[in-house]
Formats: sequence, C-alpha cells, structure tokens
Amino acid sequence: MGARYVGAAVARVEDPRYLRGEARYVDDIKLPGLLHAAFLRSPHAHARIRRVDTARGAAMPGVVRVFTFADLEPFLKPLPVFGAPPPGLAERVRFTIRPTVQYALGRGVARYAGEIVAMVVADSRARAEDAADALEVAWEPLPAVVEMVAAARPGSPRLYPDWPDNVAVGFAHAIGDADAAFAAADVVLEERFRIQRYAGMPIEPRGVVAAFDRRDGTLTTWNSTQVPHFVQQGLATALGLPPGRIRVVAPDVGGGFGTKAAGYPEDALIPIAALALGRPVKWSEDRREHMMAAAHARHQVHAIALAARRDGVILAVRDHIWLDLGAYSGWGIVLPYNTVAHLLGPYRVRDLQVEVAAVVTNKTPSAPYRGAGRPETVFAMDRAVDCLARRIGLDPAEIRRRNYLGADELPWDLGMPYRDGNPLVYDSGDFRSALEAALAAADYAEFRGAQKRLRERGIYQGIGISGYVEGTGIGPFEGATVRLDLAGRVRVATGAASAGQGHETAFAQVAADALGVPLDWVTVVGGDTAALAFGVGTFASRSAVNAGSSVHEAATAVRAKLVRAAARFLEAAPEDITIEDGRVSVRGAPGSAVALASVIQAALPTFARAGVAAPDFEAAAYHHVPTVTWASAVHVARLQVDPETGVVTLLRYVVAHDCGKVINPLIVDGQVHGGVAQGIGGALYEELVYDEHGQLLTGSLMDYLVPTAMEVPPIETVHLEYPSPRNPLGVKGLGEGGAISPPAAIANAIEDALEPWGVRVTETPVSPARLLALIGSRRTA
Repeated sequence: MGARYVGAAVARVEDPRYLRGEARYVDDIKLPGLLHAAFLRSPHAHARIRRVDTARGAAMPGVVRVFTFADLEPFLKPLPVFGAPPPGLAERVRFTIRPTVQYALGRGVARYAGEIVAMVVADSRARAEDAADALEVAWEPLPAVVEMVAAARPGSPRLYPDWPDNVAVGFAHAIGDADAAFAAADVVLEERFRIQRYAGMPIEPRGVVAAFDRRDGTLTTWNSTQVPHFVQQGLATALGLPPGRIRVVAPDVGGGFGTKAAGYPEDALIPIAALALGRPVKWSEDRREHMMAAAHARHQVHAIALAARRDGVILAVRDHIWLDLGAYSGWGIVLPYNTVAHLLGPYRVRDLQVEVAAVVTNKTPSAPYRGAGRPETVFAMDRAVDCLARRIGLDPAEIRRRNYLGADELPWDLGMPYRDGNPLVYDSGDFRSALEAALAAADYAEFRGAQKRLRERGIYQGIGISGYVEGTGIGPFEGATVRLDLAGRVRVATGAASAGQGHETAFAQVAADALGVPLDWVTVVGGDTAALAFGVGTFASRSAVNAGSSVHEAATAVRAKLVRAAARFLEAAPEDITIEDGRVSVRGAPGSAVALASVIQAALPTFARAGVAAPDFEAAAYHHVPTVTWASAVHVARLQVDPETGVVTLLRYVVAHDCGKVINPLIVDGQVHGGVAQGIGGALYEELVYDEHGQLLTGSLMDYLVPTAMEVPPIETVHLEYPSPRNPLGVKGLGEGGAISPPAAIANAIEDALEPWGVRVTETPVSPARLLALIGSRRTA
C-alpha cells in the first residue's frame, strides 16, 4: 500500500466552488419566514445596568420581540469555560485561578463596551437594528480598568468586587536553579517588551441562523464556527435538549483563525430566539461588531532577563509576564500557560524562572488567535537574544548556532509539563538544520557583505531571524468515518470543520492512499454534527494529526474488510490481495483484476446466493492523542527602512519549517503564506487601541490596518520533513506556525537596519510614527 497521493502537490478540490462564487456561507442561508436579530450593546466599558426600557423599541414596525436577561433567564446558563488545569499539570504548578461568570445577555453589570444587553428580533435586519437603537437603558458608569499592568497592582479599581485584585490566573514556575545561573553569569541582559492587542480579521465575520422543527422537536443551527460539536454541547446545556436533537452545521467558513473557536453569546441567543418564537432567526455580524465584540488577542508585556557566558551561551532565563484577558477569563490557563510552555523554543536552556499574571480589564474578552501565546513569547525571547548578541558583539545567526538544540539532543525533556499535563518533550526535528537552511535560502552571508555597501549609499536594509518550536495536534481525540457505496465511491466524514485549510483535499489524499482508490472517488464532509456523532473541532494546529490519523485508521479498517471480501470472491489468500486505483487483483495474477465495485456487489446477498462476506464497508475511528507533537521553523526577514518616513518595506521572507510528513506541499505553502501575512500585520500594522475610558478607538478598517497583497513580500518555503513518532501518518500541525515568528523576525530586521542609530524596538506594531519617534530620539541623543 504505497503513498500515491500523500506528499503530492494535488490542486485543492474545494477551490472551484469558491472561484465560481458557489460557496454557501451562513449569510447565504434563506429560510421561509426568516426573522432577523440585532443586539443592543453596552456603550460603556464598565457600568451597572439599572433598567432596560424596551417599550419604544418593541412598538416599532416589524419588531416581533425584544429579549432582556429577565425574559430569557431560564435559558441563560453561564457561557462555557475552557482551560482548567489537568491533573498532571495541577500537581506540578500551583495556580491561583479566579473564574469569571459570563452570561449571553448582560446581568446587572456590563464589563466591556460591546457586551450584549438586549436582543431585538424583527422582520428585517434594518428594522431590528433601528429598534435596538431605540431601547433605553439606565446606566450607572463605574471606573474603567484599562491598563493591565496597573490593573494587577493592589489598590487598582476592580472588575469583580469580591476579588483582592484583578489577577484571574496567576502562577510561578521554575526549572533548575535560575538564581545560581544568574549569579554565575558573565553577562545579564534585562529587557521589557510589549506586544499589542490585535485580533483575527476573517473576511467573513461571524453569523448564526437557527430553525426549530416542531414536527420532530429538532433544532438546526448554521454557524460560522470552527467547533460545531462544542456549540452543540453548549446548546444542549442551555436548552435542555439532548444533543441528538440539536444539529450544528458549519457551512463554508470564510476564515476562522481561532476567532471562531470561542464560545459566544450569539451562538446561544439566536437558537433560543428561534425556539421561543417558532420561526427561523438569522444574525450576521458587521465589521464594527466584529471589532468590538469578537475575541481579541495577543496583548502581553514581558520583563525578561537572560543570563549568559561571555561566549554567548545562554545559561538561564527569567520572565515576568502580564497578559490582558479582557473582561472574562473563559479560556482559563490556556493562554498564560501556552506562553510559558513555548518561551524557550529551540534554545538549550536548563534553568528557567517565570512569574505570570493574567489580568482582567474592561475590554473585549481575549481568546486564542493563530499562535495562541506563541507569537508573544517568541517575540520576547528572540528579541532578547538579539539584544544579547549585540551586547557581546556576536552576529544574531552565530548566537543561535551556539544555543540551538541539535538533532542528536532530541528527544529533549524541558523538565516541565505541557498544558495537557504530560511531560513537555520535543519528540523530533532538527532546529540547527532549519536555521542553516533558512540562512542559506535567504542568502544571509551574502547580504551581510552587501549591507555595508548599501549603508554607504544611504540605503538601510536589515535582516532578522526568529525560530520557534510549537506544540501541535493537541487532543484528546478527533473522529472520522469512512463509508463505501455500491460503486466503490468513498464518503469521509470528520469532526474537523474546515475554514479554508484544504481538508477536502488533504483528507481525501489520506483516504485514497489507504484504500487504493483514485482521489476523485473520495468526498470529504466536515463541520456537521449530524455526519459524525462525536467530534472536537479545528483549532490548535490539530486537524492533520487528529482528524488525519482518524481518517487513515478508519480507511485502513475498511480496506481490511475489502481484502477479506475480495479474497473470498477471487478465491485467494488475503495476503495476496492488492487494491490499486480502484481495482482488485491477486498478486502475481494480473489477469485476475476486477473493479472494486464488483467485490462490493458480490458481498450483497441475492435471491440466488449469499454474499461472499458481510456487506459492511464502513468504519469509524477516534484517534486518541495523549499529548502534542512538536513542529518547528526558522524565519528570516529582509527589509528596508526609510529613516525619513519610518516606512518599512519587506523585501524577502524565508521560512524553513518542519511539519513532519507533508501531505500536500501546496496546502502547506498556503498555510505558511497566510500565517506570515497575519504575522506581518501584527508586526507592522494592526492594533486595537483603547482610550483611558475603555473605548475602542480603532473600531473600523479605516483605523485598524490589515496588510494587503501589496505589503506581503515574496515568501519562500523550505520543507524539512522529520516525521513525528506520535501518530501513524508522521505528521505535525502547521496551521498556526506561519504567524508565530514574523513579529520577532521583522523587529529584529528593523533593529538591524537601523543599527547606525542604535534604535531598540521594544514593542509592536512598529508603525511609521513609532519608528520615527525612535529614530528621532536617537538623533537627539
């Protein structure tokens, strides 16, 4: 059973419907009697809700119903909370965790501008929005908690009066003896870095449609989500319906990036309205709503210190980390601990000391966004390493050569647990080879020679490096079913919902190879709880590892059934049966070949005979993943800075990455390119800015800048395949990786370009205004 399709650059089978405009998104769903919902959202960052007067809005033309918390209280259970420490982690790390309770409709207090206070349902979207604007609320404004480092201090105004401070998740952790290492160090470097608040900007914002069928008591909801089974579970709790009577469908999804993997109030409110009114209800998010109410991400501050020998070998790391969770801590330890678990990356460091404060503020709640703590922690570590290199006079490439782990040192046990509670052990890879491959592809040595000549002409170009090691494919499982029809055509169903990742192609490649059928015989469906009873979803770079392995295992089981049936049909030993390109034959007897359909049909009983075997050509698999597998990459950015305008122009971008066995290099390249583009946005352009009153100042795409194709340079990918030993395909996750290193690589390159000025880049985004201020301060000095 050779690999004919896995590893091949197969064109994506799902693309034609997108290119022809035939994709079906949530907003394309039209149902008879459809109503539309709109929401009244808090204009205050922090305020008591004294009274909601719905009379004026309810009396407006076309309004069917106005709902407040009091109207829906029996259905409004607290929104799901994720990220409780598993036993293996809780035993090693002492967490202080103060859970927050969030309801789908504001209950008593609004804690961020954009929190939902009331829902209006009307016969058109415009009428629903007008009526929502007409609702009257008696507000009692409260002090807004905005700046997270200050919010962590005793005496700061508190979001939750019964807490001693605003720290929702706090912990300290140590590996080895960092104090001794710092005491013995030749060089101690201390830096403070800030990573700004920004967010995923999928082309398609969120949307929900729900319809209740009174005939059989089933609720169907279409949701632009990455996690249909999670939505189903949340609705079952809220509505008191068994999961089997709730169908959640994620149709074509126009980008997710983790933003659509969070649990949102609207996911529950629209189905509740459909159930209460007996008519289908739709809500489609506009961009303003998305920017103020969809999950935010990233904002961290790191006070990091490195202890090193004079030859550049890093002995120990200390890091005091603050994270801004926004108003609610629905993701528990996920972002704080992910940040810590990925801090050391490819560096050979045995002594670590961290202190973490994840703080609640009066801002939109944060959630994992492509990378989920990794871009932030890699920025802090790789910027600190470059600062150390500059301090002791080493080239940034050379200091990494001296500190990156070698392939002969793997598996490498970091001496701490991962967030799933299992030991954090790098299972495979070659970080030094990735470094050298990236440097060679970027012509690093040649650039160093040219850089001096360019500076003599007043042209300031720089080159920056960043590397990461990423825990991917987190479990606990994913499901898949594989089923053949009479003609031998294959239907694969998986719990992994696609948001543009190419599942329909990649999983078809896996199934086609396992079964021995042509690729175009395989159809893949996902994102529908009716297609698969148990599933988890698409997030955390997990689909290839979890769903791909399940597809492989289920298809292998079906192949075994085919072999047994074919052996009886062809009167041969099972070990002599071969299946290739949809035909079955006996090894050494090419004339025996028959169509796969003939074997399947021979298994069906007729009036004249019994079947040759049970006509059972389907199987389910639920691949269990005890812990993650570790992907890695090194990024190199080349750019030019205009010191008169502060404009940064990216010239080249190289990624040397290891995602284990590559299923489809075209899809891999696409994932890398998309991630890098988002990382460029975080490095140079995107920022969600709040004023001191907790009001969002960058609430539209006129103020919040997203890179276009003009700002993204040519991206070159170097594929390094070090198969994972932890799953049958040897794959590792890839979806988030492209976004992890660009902020660090680009900031390092900017600092390298402006080395004559001695500019230090300590925060992102490195906007022209910010860069001009840095250059100006150095010119003055």
